[in-house]
Amino acid sequence: AIETLSLPLSPDINWFKRDNVIFEAMKQSRQGTMDTQPWPGYLQVFALALCLMCVCHGSPDPRLRASLLQQEAFQRTGGNVLLTDMELQVSAQLQKLKEQEVAASRISGMFPPAMHFFKVRELIEKSDVFKFLQKMPKGAALHIHDYAIVKADWLIRNASYLPNCYICFTPEQSVRFHYFGKHSLSKLSECSEWMLLESLRKTIASVTDFDNSLIRNCTLFTEDPVAAFPTQDALWRRFEQMFIVVSGLISFAPVFKEYFYQGLLEFYQDNVMYVELRAMLPPTYELDGTTHDKFWAMKAYEEVGRRFVADHPDFMGVRVIVTVHRHMDASDVKKAVLEAMKLKTTFPDTVAGFDLVGYEDGGQPLWYFREALSLPSEQGFILPYFFHAGETDWDGTDVDQNVLDALLFNTSRIGHGFALAHHPVAKELSRNRSVPIELCPISNQVLMLVSDLRNHPAAVLMAEGHPMVVSSDDPAVFGATGLSYDFYEVFMGIGGLKSHLGTLKELAMNSIKYSSLSHELKIKVETMWQMKWKTFIAETWTHHFRDL
Repeated sequence: AIETLSLPLSPDINWFKRDNVIFEAMKQSRQGTMDTQPWPGYLQVFALALCLMCVCHGSPDPRLRASLLQQEAFQRTGGNVLLTDMELQVSAQLQKLKEQEVAASRISGMFPPAMHFFKVRELIEKSDVFKFLQKMPKGAALHIHDYAIVKADWLIRNASYLPNCYICFTPEQSVRFHYFGKHSLSKLSECSEWMLLESLRKTIASVTDFDNSLIRNCTLFTEDPVAAFPTQDALWRRFEQMFIVVSGLISFAPVFKEYFYQGLLEFYQDNVMYVELRAMLPPTYELDGTTHDKFWAMKAYEEVGRRFVADHPDFMGVRVIVTVHRHMDASDVKKAVLEAMKLKTTFPDTVAGFDLVGYEDGGQPLWYFREALSLPSEQGFILPYFFHAGETDWDGTDVDQNVLDALLFNTSRIGHGFALAHHPVAKELSRNRSVPIELCPISNQVLMLVSDLRNHPAAVLMAEGHPMVVSSDDPAVFGATGLSYDFYEVFMGIGGLKSHLGTLKELAMNSIKYSSLSHELKIKVETMWQMKWKTFIAETWTHHFRDL
C-alpha cells in the first residue's frame, strides 16, 4: 500500500497533512470512486495513515489493531449477518464445541479436515458439531449428480434384488448389471456371460459378503485410498467407471423413478428442502427392451418431484440442469445444446439450464465449444448455464481458463471453482456479478485436488466474503449422504475457528439466493427456511445447549 500511494516513511507524522495524495484518496472514496469493500474507503485510507504513524513510532495502537481485526471479521462469509440474542447464545456454545474438538485433535493428531475423508468418516459421525449440522436446516443442494445421490447400500440391497436382474463380470474385476425379460440376453464385450443374480446368490456361501463386494464396486470408498488410487488419472478412470456400473440398475425405468425418490428422501432427511440435479438423461429401458429418450426421463423427474412434494409438503421441489460430457466433440455438444433448448421449452418449470461435466483436465476447455454455447443467445433463447469450471490444480493450462470463459458465457454459478483464486480478474467478475462458486470440499479432496482442506483455496474466498454455496457433488460415490459431511468440512476446516453460526446461516441462505428459482419462489422457499431455522435455534438452545 505504501508503494502504491508513494507515501514516505518520514519521522514527521505531519507529512500526511501536507501530502495531497491521501486527501485526494479520501475525497474520492467519499464520492464512491475507490471503495469496493464493506467499510467506507476513507476509513481504510485513514487506517492506513494510522498504520504509518504507528510504524514511525514503533508501537502499534491496540485500538487500531482491534479495528482492523473487526473489519477482517466483517468481510468474512457470515461476518455481516445479524444474529438474535438466542442465535448469539447458540453460536457461543457451538464455538465451544468446535474449540474442544480442535483442541482434542491437536493432541491426538487426528483433525478430520486435514485427513482423507475415507479415513475419518466414522470420526466425523461421532462429532457433536456434526450432529448439530445434521439437524440444521441447510436450504438447498445445488450441485449434485443424478446417478450418485443414493447410498450404494440401498441400490444393491433393493434394486439388485428385483426379479430379472442379471450380472456379468469384467476382467478389471468390475461388474455390470441389466434387467432382461423374455427377450434374448445381449452379451457385452469384455464381460462374462450374464447370470441371473437370484440364482447366483443361491450358490454363494455368504450373500452378505457378496453384496458388500457389489457395494464396493459402486463407490470409491476404501480404507487405503492412497494405495488404491496412485494417480489422479487412475482415480478419475475408476470414478467414471462407477457410473457405468450403476447405470444398468438405475436406468431400468421402474428403478429410475424409485431411485430418484429415494435420493430426494436422503437429502430431505438431512434437512435439505430443495434440490437442483445435474442429469445426463441417458436412455432408460423397460423389461421388454423398450427404451425411452431424454424427454421421458425429464417427465419422470418432474412427476417424481411432484409426488415427493405431495408426500413432504415442507420440501420445496426440484429442478434439473441438463448435462453432457465434455469429452464430446463440438458438433455433438451443439446437438446437445439444441436438445436442451427443446427440453427447456417443453419443461420450463423443471429444466433449470445446461452444463458440461466430466474430468475437466481430460476434456476440452469451454472455449473449444464457444460456437455451440453461443447458439441460445444467437437465437434469442434464454438457456441459463451452470458450468463446471476450475476443477483443476494445473495452473496456466487451457482448462485453467474455464473459470474466466464460464463468466464470459454468463454462467449463473461456477461448479467447484477450485482454480478461481488464481485468477484475480475472474474472481472480481464473479464477485461483482454475484456469481457464486459451488463448493464441494469432499469431492475436491477425494478427487485429489487438495489433501488438507485447511489449505483449500475456498479458505481465502471465505475470508473475502466471496459468493458461495456448499454442496456434495457425488455423495453416494464418496460414501457420504446429503450435505452435512461437506458442511462439517467447511465449518471445521475451510472456515477455521473464525467461522461461526453466522457463517452457517449465510451459506444456507445463499443456497436459496443463488438457486435458479424465480424471485417469487425464492421468497416462498426462504420464508419456509426461516421458519425451520427459528424452530431449530429454539429447540437447540432449549434441549441441547442451554445447560452446557
